[in-house]
Amino acid sequence: MTVAIAQPEPAVPPSNETSGEGMPHEAPGEGASADEAFWDEPGASGDEVPAGAVHDLVARDARDFGVYARTGGWAFALKVARSVRPGGEAAGETPKVSAKAFAELAGCSAERVMRYYKAWDKAADDGLVPHFEVLVPGEDIELPDSDAWLSYYTSRSGASSERGTAIAAAAEAEGIRPTKALEVAENPTALRAAILADASTANAARAALLDRLQEDPALQTELARDIARTDDLKKAVATEAQAASRIGYVRQIVENGQVKTPAGQTIDAPAELRAEAERHLSLIDELDDSEDTGEWATDAYDTVKDLVAQTIQANPELRLQERRTKFYSSLQKATKVFEELTFDDADDLDTIYEDDMLQRLEELQQAIATCITTLRKVAPGQ
Repeated sequence: MTVAIAQPEPAVPPSNETSGEGMPHEAPGEGASADEAFWDEPGASGDEVPAGAVHDLVARDARDFGVYARTGGWAFALKVARSVRPGGEAAGETPKVSAKAFAELAGCSAERVMRYYKAWDKAADDGLVPHFEVLVPGEDIELPDSDAWLSYYTSRSGASSERGTAIAAAAEAEGIRPTKALEVAENPTALRAAILADASTANAARAALLDRLQEDPALQTELARDIARTDDLKKAVATEAQAASRIGYVRQIVENGQVKTPAGQTIDAPAELRAEAERHLSLIDELDDSEDTGEWATDAYDTVKDLVAQTIQANPELRLQERRTKFYSSLQKATKVFEELTFDDADDLDTIYEDDMLQRLEELQQAIATCITTLRKVAPGQ
């Protein structure tokens, strides 16, 4: 599509006649619903304008509007591309001017002009439009469709920074316009307000933070610190951790067919126990993310725990092994605790002496002696 843009006119429209960025860059069709309600096309209303009855300036505006409706920002980017001197060309080599001079003529900032310039440059690298060097002032060429414009144009200078590039890339991966994400990133106060006021926005922010935590150790540390310093959050985390642990206990029975007893030994789960665990787990898995799993986890854990106790009680051999395992586990713990007592500074024991210390040690000595005597009686060969 070759477009002819009526002359004469400024190379780009003055900033007060364009969008918030100094030049229109809204894709055709966007924001049109309100206008269309009051727009009567000549053919539809029957009020066709006779040929020659339209003022030249009105006709020019209509033609320019049609160009923009078909090409979007490309129409204005062409004005920049064919009038602004590309890098490497001296002022005397071309009638083109610098971006600064062009901006002064246009009545806008050089930064805005350069955003159009860079958009054209990217499109030229992709073979979508000609390079600057082959364009001459006033030349009309065939322009791409308006749909392609937003893929190259960024209305914010922050988009060219490393941070902006990362935000734009993430936005494209999510299937949204980079300009939308950049606008949010540049206004964190608005983002905070939306999170505080709207549950769905808060949930979206939470999900995004969880995704980011996987690749951001520093954020993990900061968030963990925030939680540790907030009592309510600490309690909530502890509650959820307990629920997750109990659900994990039930899930292990279903997936592995084994269960850990109170004493710590691992045994094969009977069919009845496994079926009950699977039933409770299926109920938990059907819960929505918004539902509290705490009560369900407790119910499942208590039910399974009771069945484990019944299984042990019903099997004499298993019951004996459970008692043996429990005794040996307690003995190991007691040994470890006692070994941690140090008497390296025996000369200074008088400084920490309390009456009940000696009494407790004597009672412990008697209990150990009784235990040793009992075990010796039942030991093989005695």
